Amino acid sequence: MTDTAAPPRRPIRELPDELVSQIAAGEVVERPASVVRELVDNALDAGASQVTVRLVAGGIRAIVVEDDGCGIPPEELPLALRRHATSKIRTLEELEGVSTMGFRGEALAAIASVSDTAIVSRPADAAHAQRLDARSGELAPAARAQGTSIEVRELFFSTPARRKFLKSESTELAHAVEAVRRHALARPDVGFAVWHEGKLVEQWKRGSHEQRFADILGEDFLAQSRALDVTAGPMRLIGRIGLPEAARARADQQFCYVNGRFVKDKLVQHALRSAYEDVLHGQRQPVYVLFIDIDPTRVDVNVHPTKIEVRFRDSGEVYAAVRRAVTQALAAPGGAAPIVATPVPIAAPESPAAGSGFRFAGLPPTAQQSRLTLADLGTLYATEPRATLPMQAPPNRLLAAEPPVAVAEPDWPLGRALGQLAGVYILAENAQGLVVVDMHAAHERVVYERLKAAADQAALAAQPLLIPATFAATPTEVATAEARADELQALGLDLSALGPGRLAVRSRPAALPDADPVELARSVLRELTELAEADAGHLLTRARDELLATMACHGAVRANRRLTLEEMNALLRQMEATERADQCNHGRPTWRQVSMKELDALFLRGR
Repeated sequence: MTDTAAPPRRPIRELPDELVSQIAAGEVVERPASVVRELVDNALDAGASQVTVRLVAGGIRAIVVEDDGCGIPPEELPLALRRHATSKIRTLEELEGVSTMGFRGEALAAIASVSDTAIVSRPADAAHAQRLDARSGELAPAARAQGTSIEVRELFFSTPARRKFLKSESTELAHAVEAVRRHALARPDVGFAVWHEGKLVEQWKRGSHEQRFADILGEDFLAQSRALDVTAGPMRLIGRIGLPEAARARADQQFCYVNGRFVKDKLVQHALRSAYEDVLHGQRQPVYVLFIDIDPTRVDVNVHPTKIEVRFRDSGEVYAAVRRAVTQALAAPGGAAPIVATPVPIAAPESPAAGSGFRFAGLPPTAQQSRLTLADLGTLYATEPRATLPMQAPPNRLLAAEPPVAVAEPDWPLGRALGQLAGVYILAENAQGLVVVDMHAAHERVVYERLKAAADQAALAAQPLLIPATFAATPTEVATAEARADELQALGLDLSALGPGRLAVRSRPAALPDADPVELARSVLRELTELAEADAGHLLTRARDELLATMACHGAVRANRRLTLEEMNALLRQMEATERADQCNHGRPTWRQVSMKELDALFLRGR
């Protein structure tokens, strides 16, 4: 082994401006779509009502973004290409409350450092436009209407290594079109057009939010989503939340905006995903367009040069608001009567004449109290033995109709029961045609929601451990356990430090008697660390709900159970009044509508 001589010391020097700009370009300009995003940002900040994007070779050879905004005066054009020159902010206070799409003053300089760039612009009071060549600095008269055009040609021509990392022209074109789509979803008041090789690829005309949603995501999205408009403290949440049955295999139709800016925020994504947990099947991905309007001083957009990440001042407030709003939007079943979003306690009617719908037979006296303990939940719904299938079967004791239902009312969304099919499905008739209900899945959801309502009234009790469970903890875990001890106690977890690098679990939630205390503690600490001030109880709430879902599955009416018409109608009425009744606890559908048009088509009627 030979000794290697130390390299000679190199003196510290300032980097040339061109090299600094190219380093900055590495953060801002990843591909042609990055250029499109930055230039469309500037066009919108300029007050444009129409933005046109023209691409050649997927944007690799040329990108031209034209707008009809306010334009740039000739004397300010050279400044537009200098690093950290901007019209968006002037002071630290303005940076902390920035409301424009762009503000860093580095995008144009970064783009110009890795391409052949020119700006053509004309303000409203100018006799003609001026064209500035970024490489030569030459300013010359040009012809165009009011507004600005940015021409970017031969992207990465000065850095061939970067150009080799670009994908095919079709792939780069798809990314560029997606960048415009994201802007178009947020700004229906602005028209957008994308041209490629002289052909119109996409065009979205000015209109309403609903029309823009339909134009970009399709008419099916409007039919399979619910409008959201909620004010929560200092923020407003608006948009459309896709129904569970509209979920996709990929997360390619998830759009979240903060003050009009498309962002990918882990906190918001987690809140949205958790709101769908009870209704999504498997690993399906929900579809949504969510706009979060919040005081600019309560969110930091100066986190990353691409401005696609943000940091909220009160992340817990945002997390809770998003999760609550989306959960309530999904709560009402599609064929439901109006329901109250706040869970209500389970209470047995005083007499058969006092109730409506159906109740569960054999309800213990504890369930009639205003509060229920977790220990009582296991006795609420007993599993019945399977009934035989004679024509004169005894009534199912799980479902007792009060009072018997004879005739369907026109406003019953799930209609009037007609009978059972194969002991599995309930067939019902409503104004649209035929309704097919999976009786076990539907009843399972009804039982599950009642169990959750009862459990929500009881605090999570702690179960002390006879012998504390100790484990080696990271400095982050120890710091989190000490800083958030009160929250952990509220969840039934008692964690204390035994010394440097060790924690002891002295109690765990009584609702999770079989949970490994160490793994549970680590999971909760990891969740608290990742989500900071977000919903601390979500992990344990989810674990509790999984236990309740298991109980509901065993307590629900089984297949091959003969139900009377009164019992079938009672289940339909209860579905209409139960949150999330469109899906069972595992995310599968509980009912399907077959329209008269579809039935007529089966029998070729009208042909």
